[in-house]
Amino acid sequence: MSVRSWIKWIISSLNSLVKSVTDSLNDFEPTQAGRAIENFLDEHLSNWYVRLSRRRFWKGEYEHDKLSAYQTLYECLEVLSKLIAPIAPFFADWLFTNLNKTTGLSKADSVHLTDFPKAEEKLIDLSLEERMQLAQDISSLILSLRKKINLPGGQVGIKVRQPLKKVIIPAVDNSFAEKIKSVEDIIKSETNIKEVELLSANNNFIKKKAKANFKTLGKKLGSKMKWAAEKIQQFDDAEISKIQQGDYLLNADYEHKQEEPIYIDAADIEISTNEIPGFEIAVKGNLTVALDVVLTVELKNEGFAREFVNRIQTIRKEKNFELTDKILVNVADNEAARLPISEFNNYICAEILADKIEFVPKSPDGTTIEVNNQFLTVTVTKKGN
Repeated sequence: MSVRSWIKWIISSLNSLVKSVTDSLNDFEPTQAGRAIENFLDEHLSNWYVRLSRRRFWKGEYEHDKLSAYQTLYECLEVLSKLIAPIAPFFADWLFTNLNKTTGLSKADSVHLTDFPKAEEKLIDLSLEERMQLAQDISSLILSLRKKINLPGGQVGIKVRQPLKKVIIPAVDNSFAEKIKSVEDIIKSETNIKEVELLSANNNFIKKKAKANFKTLGKKLGSKMKWAAEKIQQFDDAEISKIQQGDYLLNADYEHKQEEPIYIDAADIEISTNEIPGFEIAVKGNLTVALDVVLTVELKNEGFAREFVNRIQTIRKEKNFELTDKILVNVADNEAARLPISEFNNYICAEILADKIEFVPKSPDGTTIEVNNQFLTVTVTKKGN
C-alpha cells in the first residue's frame, strides 16, 4: 500500500474516532469514549500504523516519505491528547506539552486551553477503513493459526519469520473478493505468506457445517428446537453465509402454515469446517481462512535465512553499531547452513549491511548463535576496523 493510502486510512480512522468520542461524551458515556480511544491507539495506531511503518521511520534521509510518516503520527498523538483531556487530564496535559515543546505549533500552555477536536467528515473514508479492518482480521486469523500448529518433535507454532506458501480464503461475493485483493499485499507482508488464493463461497475445497446453538435457540424455540436443529444441519455454505451476515428466516413457509416467522442469526449457530490435510482452518464470522502449513525445502531455507538475519541484527545491537555501519561476517563452516545462506546471500547482506558472508574454519573468538536448531559460530566486525 502506498504512503498516501496509509496516511489516508489512519487520518480517516482518526476522524471517525473524534466523531465517535464526541457522540459518546455528548450522551454522557465516558466509558464508551475511553474504550474507543483505547481501541484506536492499540489496534490502529500502535499495532498497525506504527509497526507496519517502521522502515519509513528509520530508513533513509528525511525525505517526503519519512516526513509524512512522522507528521501523521504527530497529528494523531496531538488529537489523542485533546480527546483524553476530559478523561485523563494530567496525562493528556503531559502528552500535549511534550509534543508542543518540540514543535511550538500551539500557543496554548495547556491542552485544557485548546479547543476540543472536531471531526472532518470529508476525510472519513468508511470503505477504506472497512478494507483495512478486513486485512487486520485476516492477518489475525492467520497469525493465530501459526501459533497453534503442532510440528514434528513436539514444537508448537510456526514463527512469522518462517515463510508459508499460501492462504486460501472463500469470498462471500465479488465485492468481498475485491476488498481482499485491494489489501492482499498487506496481508502477505504482515503474515509472511507467499500467495493469497480466493475461492467462491460455494467451493468444493472448504465446506462449512452448521449445528444449532442450543443455549440461544432453546429459549427462542422451545418445542420446535428439534425441528430447527435438523433444518440447520442441512444448510449449505450459501445459507450459512447469509446467516453470518444478518437475520435469516428459518421457516420461509410460515404464512402457508399460519405460523409466526422464526428468525435466527450468527449467534444461533455453531460453525465448523471439514479437515484438509496440510491445512489449518479458522473461522470468524463470515470470514474463513485455510493456511497451507506444509514446509518445503525452499521455504525452510528462506526461513533459515530470515532467522540468521535476526541473530546478526541482535549482535549488531549488542556491539552498539550504528544503523548505517557496514559489517563483515564470517561463519564457521556448517554444511546445514551453507545452502540457505548461499541461496539467500543477497537478501541477508542487504538486511544486515554486509558486503558478503564468508565461510571459514571455526574461530575461537566467534559468537555462537542458534538458528532453527543449528548452532553456528560467527564473527561480526565493523567494516574498516
